[in-house]
Amino acid sequence: MPDKNRIRLWVNGKQVEAEQGVSVAALLMKEESLLTRRSVAGAARFAVCGMGICQECRVQINGHPHSLACQTMCEAGMVIQTDKKAAV
Repeated sequence: MPDKNRIRLWVNGKQVEAEQGVSVAALLMKEESLLTRRSVAGAARFAVCGMGICQECRVQINGHPHSLACQTMCEAGMVIQTDKKAAV
């Protein structure tokens, strides 16, 4: 029997599962994808403040760029794209 508290979504083309009510930033941490984007100088970035002020957690969600991962809750079928080139 499927767990009704779990949802499926996509991160960088990979299907993953998350618990309902978890933020995109928390999902990325769980998936060990601690990189959301690169700074103008090329430095790797990830969520710093966790409340939307620092803007370091910006990712593309469902085709919308600059979405805040720390302020967005995971939804079934969501497509999240980080800066794959930012892998360290």
